[in-house]
Amino acid sequence: MIRRVLITGGAGFIGSHLADELLARGLSVRALDSLHPQVHGERTRPAYLAREVELVVGDVRDPVAVRRALEGVDAVYHFAARVGVGQSMYEVTEYTSVNNVGTAVLLEALIERPVQRLVVASSMSLYGEGLYRGADEQVHTNVVRTSTQLLRGEWEPHAPDGSALVPVPTPESKSPTLASIYALSKYDQERMCMMMGAAYKIPTVALRFFNVYGPRQALSNPYTGVLAIFAARFLNNKPPLVFEDGLQRRDFVHVKDVVAACRLALEVEEAAGDVINIGSGQAFTVVEVANRMARVLGKSIAPEITGSYRVGDIRHCTADIGRARRVLGYRPSVDFDAGLGELAEWLTSQQATDRVETMRAELASRGLSL
Repeated sequence: MIRRVLITGGAGFIGSHLADELLARGLSVRALDSLHPQVHGERTRPAYLAREVELVVGDVRDPVAVRRALEGVDAVYHFAARVGVGQSMYEVTEYTSVNNVGTAVLLEALIERPVQRLVVASSMSLYGEGLYRGADEQVHTNVVRTSTQLLRGEWEPHAPDGSALVPVPTPESKSPTLASIYALSKYDQERMCMMMGAAYKIPTVALRFFNVYGPRQALSNPYTGVLAIFAARFLNNKPPLVFEDGLQRRDFVHVKDVVAACRLALEVEEAAGDVINIGSGQAFTVVEVANRMARVLGKSIAPEITGSYRVGDIRHCTADIGRARRVLGYRPSVDFDAGLGELAEWLTSQQATDRVETMRAELASRGLSL
């Protein structure tokens, strides 16, 4: 019986919401978190982290800290990771160290002290471009936009014969197309956990999160989710910067729905050994999202369409959540407009340092944004 749970990265956005959910279910929760300054600012316990959570401040790469955090726990959620496509393309050592080596350290500790369930946070980023269907109804699984095409401002992918493609929901069966160090590291985290879970008989579930949004996102981190980045711009009365033409489509899923899926991954025995998409199953264009956010915040600020692109970015990807429905009984319940309204209410009490221009300059100086 599962009574005590460890969440690596548990003081972060998703981890802290998950802690609330597990505590409400009567479980004890411990969080291992390094309180990285890019996410948390000053390295102090976040005010939003429930007081009942036992916080172990430590690095997931530190075997001593990991073994201490594992003492007496029955299940582990592995959320600790550096997050950000663009930054991963120049902080290669850091991303590989935290995401890959950190996972290896955790898994070696679990060999010595197995648990009843391991749930690892994977990512939609490992798909690269989502699935597309051509005019002949053929499904295209390995769509790639070339740098030559992007330099010409031709944003939409096309079939080998040049014909148009239509994006369709992406299932877990799609082969990975790894377009960034971050995507590669998340795939490695997923595969390492699934492989070692099978070898050491630790029931393991990998959840591929799509674009998660909601209160507690790190607003001053310019490499986090797009809604948090837009929020930081609006809070500083600046237009959100939208890459390409803004018509790229994303699947936005509220953190409450993600947390519900995480709980189900712990409870549903049949989920063990499975890899499961967690999204909303709906897609919105990035410029549409920027305009909706402006409305809920009462800001008359139009987004700035930059017409530039970032290396590693994709055009369209929406979750096929059929497996989550069948295996977990997952049902996303938060309407996007309602979720934006809740986010806007939380933002009224927040301050954010806008570092988007710094991020843009960092990428441009390395030829990663053109």
